[in-house]
This record gives sequence, C-alpha cells and structure tokens, in this order.
Amino acid sequence: MLPPCRGLLWLALVLGSVCSSLESAAPDPLNVLLIIVDDLRPSLGCYGDQLIRSPNIDQLASHSLLFQNAFAQQAVCAPSRVSFLTGRRPDTTRLYDFNSYWRVHAGNFSTIPQYFKENGYVTMSVGKVFHPGISSNHSDDSPYSWSIPPYHPSSEKYENTKTCRGPDGELHANLLCPVDVADVPEGTLPDKQSTEEAIRLLEKMKTSTSPFFLAVGYHKPHIPFRYPKKLYPLENITLAPDPQVPAGLPPVAYNPWMDIRQREDVQALNLSMPYGPIPVDFQRKIRQSYFASVSYLDTQVGRLLSALDDLQLANSTIIAFTSDHGWALGEHGEWAKYSNFDVTTRVPLMFYVPGRTAPFPDAGEKLFSYIDPFDPLSEVMEPGRQALDLVELLSLFPTLAGLAGLHVPPRCPSPSFHVELCREGQNLLKYFRFGKGTHDSEEDPYFHANPRELIAYSQYPRPADSPQWNSDKPSLKDIKVMGYSIRTIDYRYTVWVSFNPDEFLANFSDVHAGELYLVDSDPLQDHNMYNDTQGGDLPLSLMP
Repeated sequence: MLPPCRGLLWLALVLGSVCSSLESAAPDPLNVLLIIVDDLRPSLGCYGDQLIRSPNIDQLASHSLLFQNAFAQQAVCAPSRVSFLTGRRPDTTRLYDFNSYWRVHAGNFSTIPQYFKENGYVTMSVGKVFHPGISSNHSDDSPYSWSIPPYHPSSEKYENTKTCRGPDGELHANLLCPVDVADVPEGTLPDKQSTEEAIRLLEKMKTSTSPFFLAVGYHKPHIPFRYPKKLYPLENITLAPDPQVPAGLPPVAYNPWMDIRQREDVQALNLSMPYGPIPVDFQRKIRQSYFASVSYLDTQVGRLLSALDDLQLANSTIIAFTSDHGWALGEHGEWAKYSNFDVTTRVPLMFYVPGRTAPFPDAGEKLFSYIDPFDPLSEVMEPGRQALDLVELLSLFPTLAGLAGLHVPPRCPSPSFHVELCREGQNLLKYFRFGKGTHDSEEDPYFHANPRELIAYSQYPRPADSPQWNSDKPSLKDIKVMGYSIRTIDYRYTVWVSFNPDEFLANFSDVHAGELYLVDSDPLQDHNMYNDTQGGDLPLSLMP
C-alpha cells in the first residue's frame, strides 16, 4: 500500500500516458464506479426490508435498474470475487478456497478492470475489491488490473484485534463490536478511510480527460461487527423466521459457522458443536449488529455518491452496486455464508446509467444528496426500475463492458482455460432497452423472457459428509464433496457429489445427498423434497 500522496503522484504520471492512447477513442466515454460490499444480503429498504435503514443505497436504487433475483456463484469471498471479476465460474478459475492465484493455477484470464484498462481507462482500486492474499497474488492482481497501486486502509489491521470494549471494561476480540470511533486505533475505521480515499481519487479524475474505472470495496457488514455506536432498538429486532435446523437437511449441507465461534463473546456462550443453538437473546444482538453495520455502510455509500454528485460526475458515470454473497442471520440455524441456500447466494445488484435508468440531472440538481440513515424525518424512496428474472453475478463483466460502449467479450468455449478474454455469464444489456416513454418494467417487452429458461448456478465444497471444523472453508486438498446447485423460478435443486481435488473432477454418478425446495410453497427452503420426489432422477444435465 502506498501513502495517498505517492498514489496520486503515480496517478498523475499514468494519466499522461493514458491520454495519448485515447486520441482515437469515442468521444465522452462513460466512467464506471463499481461498489462491492462484503457479506451483504439484500437486507435493504429497496429490496423491501421494512426494518433496515439504508436511505442512500435506496436513493441509488431509485435511479437505477435493480435486479431482484441476482445470485453469486460461490458463497465465500475469494472464490466469488475472482469468479465475477473474471466472468468465469469457480470450476473454471479452480478457486474454491483462498489458496491459489487463477493466472497460475487455471488460466491467464482477463478481469473487468484489466479489460477497461486495456481500453484506455484509468483503473483504480480502493479497499477490498479482490480478496487480499494468495488468491490475488498478494497484489490485488497488479499490475494487470490496475493503473495505480491499490489502496488499503491503514486501520484494516485492527479489524480482528482486541478493540471491542466489553461490559467488564476490558478490550476484547468480539463478534459484536460497536465502538466510539475516537477511541479506536488511529481514530478511524477502514470503510471511512476507503470513502475518503475514493473521494480524493474522484477529485483528481475530475480534471482529467481520461475516463476512469474506480472500484470501491467496503468491508462491512463482514464480521466482526465493528461499527460506530448507533443501534437499532433491540425490542424491534425479530428472530429469523426459520431459526431451526431443518429436519430434512442433509448433514453435508450444513455449515457450523466456525468463524464466529472463534470470537471471544461467542466462545463465552459455550455452544455445542456443530449445531449450537445460540441463545435467543444473543441471536437478537447478532441481527441488531448486522443491521447497524448495514446502516454504517449506507453512510459511507451516501458520502461517496454525494461527492460524485458535487464533482458533477453523476451525469457521466455508471454506478454498479453489488455484494460478493449473502449471509445467514439464523435462518436454518446458521450464522455465516458457506452454503447454497438463497439467503447466502442471493445478492443486491443494481446499475445506474445516466440518461438511461434515470434522466440526466438538470444544472444544479443533485441526484445523490447525503441522507442520515438514523434521521427519523428521512423519506422512503420510491423504487426505480426493477427486473425480476434470475441473473448471476457472472453477468457483471459483459454488462459493464456493454453499458460503457466497449465490445462485449465473446462467450467462452468449453473448456476455456486457454482463452484469456471471454465470459461465461449472460449479457444483461437487454434489460436496459426501455421502451420509449415507459417507466415500469411491466410495460417493457424486453422484460418478458421465458422465466423458466433462466437458471442461476452456485456450488460449495465440503471436506466430509458431516459438519466438522473445516466444513466452512476447506482447503482444496481436503475437498471430498462438491454441492452443485441450480436455482430456477420454481425450485432450488442441489446435489452433493464426490469431488477429486487433484483432477478438479466431480463424479455425478456418486451422489452423497440431495436437496429439492419448491419456491412457491417453501420460499425459505426449509422442507427438503429430494427423497420424496426421486430427486436423484432429476436432470443433472442442467448443471453447467
């Protein structure tokens, strides 16, 4: 990580070299601001949650096209991010854990920022965009993806240390960690620093003739729940609607949420392994802190978008907002990601395209005025355009390229390990072809694809058929079973099959367990119908 001053000096040098490459480019290309959030499920006002206070994200949604049913391809950080940033499925990137770099381990696949960089954009990374460490070559995939060195907030190193003041007055490494910002090391928090750095870069790009691609990765609501002390009243916090482990859930499908068990306040509960359960009063506190973390995230998004507006960049910048995966808040007795359920694979996904999803703002008009999430007088935002079709995060690559006017990468052949630039996801551009004068999705014929032809795929590895200490995050060498899941408008169908980690091969003739949930009658996915419907005979040919 470079200090901000050195990073901006580097940026100035890069801008000079990029300008010459843009002389023959199309006039006035759109900038891109990509906001990636860690562990954010669609618990937002714009997705119908009546409790969550997220007015700034809701305001973005009111000017955007929002996808109601977007799904990640694996519900864990590094595999999901590498998947959607390269446009390839985990079986192609061969990353199911945190311990390999796809360019060495699978193929020299291009990334979204790399593609924009090669097309004349200045590409910049702030916060957690790629997962840090081996999976991005300890460099956030530099120099391939970024024009300047990626920025990581200095206070990041305190996230898992003893900075949480407990009832005993001592500092602990807790799961629940509301803080007084002035009292924490450096007097700040990582996401606040990321917002400040992103705004500095926007100010720098304001005076540039080069288009920019700025990716901003926010940590919260990832655990620990370390956020400025502003809490939802505990009496308003409900439990998950289905807090019990479903009777028909195969043991291989369950994750024992080992990462939260390692926190001091959770250790003090002396929970049994692997199913718990967590005491009801502590369940409410976990949900309370997750929701407060979402509102803290909302303040950062609000400050970032307000600055974009103040710099008069809102009418020339595409904004994409999404998450790497969801997070279970007690549903099915689970408290983590690490599964194929909707609650962990479904993510928020929205795109603001100036002049397309919303009219160009008039002179002096602000689209993104900052709103305090805890202001009781803040108004509920009217939703913007919405698409109900099932889509995958894999579609981010071709969709951003197309919205920016770049050539959309071709579909990948099979196999595609030798192909540097291609995409395995659908291009979502058709959803942006709004009929003249229409506003609602119901009036637009492009929204009327046959919904039963749409499938979202996900997968999750396990080291054994029963929950154990490494079931959540098995290393590649320990993977023995892979759960392949397909989500359609009618059902979620998952088969857990033998997997050879040396050959990266799944054996679909060796089925360890299965799950089948009917969406209409069982939207929470609590009643497994697999054994009742001869699930083993369902079409495995639908798997990617």
